[in-house]
Amino acid sequence: MSKFAALILLLFISCHLQAQTWEVGGAFGGAGYIGDLNPNNPVKVSGAVGSLFVKRNFNGYLSAKLNFAYGKISAADSSSSSQQFRNRNLSFNDPIKELSLIGEFNFMKYIPDAGPNKYTPYIYTGFGLSAFAPRTVYKGKTHSLRNLRTEGQSVAYAKTTLVIPYGVGIKYNFNTKWTVAGDIGYRYTFTDYLDDVSGVYARPDQLPSTFARQMADRSGEKTNHYLGEPGSQRGDFKPRDTYFFIGVTISYTFVTQNCYF
Repeated sequence: MSKFAALILLLFISCHLQAQTWEVGGAFGGAGYIGDLNPNNPVKVSGAVGSLFVKRNFNGYLSAKLNFAYGKISAADSSSSSQQFRNRNLSFNDPIKELSLIGEFNFMKYIPDAGPNKYTPYIYTGFGLSAFAPRTVYKGKTHSLRNLRTEGQSVAYAKTTLVIPYGVGIKYNFNTKWTVAGDIGYRYTFTDYLDDVSGVYARPDQLPSTFARQMADRSGEKTNHYLGEPGSQRGDFKPRDTYFFIGVTISYTFVTQNCYF
């Protein structure tokens, strides 16, 4: 091999390695959920979300992102279009803390300030862990629901759940190494208690306190006519709740050398 060819090969290897870049950024937007108090609307936003992340871009197509997000979801039967839901009269709000590792795939080669494309659609998936804590407001005060065991559970449900994030978005290189992106991503969870609702009404003797009985069946708070017969349907019997984030991301990519093949 000639010295010139060896130099070209060395340059190629060096530049190829430099194509692995780091990216940092944050996102803000809306959060929502699909579950026992919202079974049919997959894009109903009920709270806000913010996140921070660090990403390793392996090339113009593939990357891995460590992401921390904090959001809030909520729902109230009182605002439902269903008379059955309004009669049930349950409500909740839930702060979600999520730590996830996400793999991202760009459909077009994308390297800010160096690649051939200024924008690309992308998809992503991964896995994570979310902490959740459903609460409700009663007589102007906020109360935690988990330890009330409102469906007669022998022990309180877990404080965390594994999640599988998946979503789609589009990103745009708007100023040298800066990127703006918009995406929507759902989280498949392994719990049905994001909203503290799952199955049937419990017997009064299964509940740990008078207050737990009040929070288990709130149907008669306005009418004084309570509908929660023990064993009758309280939730939708589906085994999982889902939540989602939708928003805008701003990020900066550290490109150490403008040399890509």
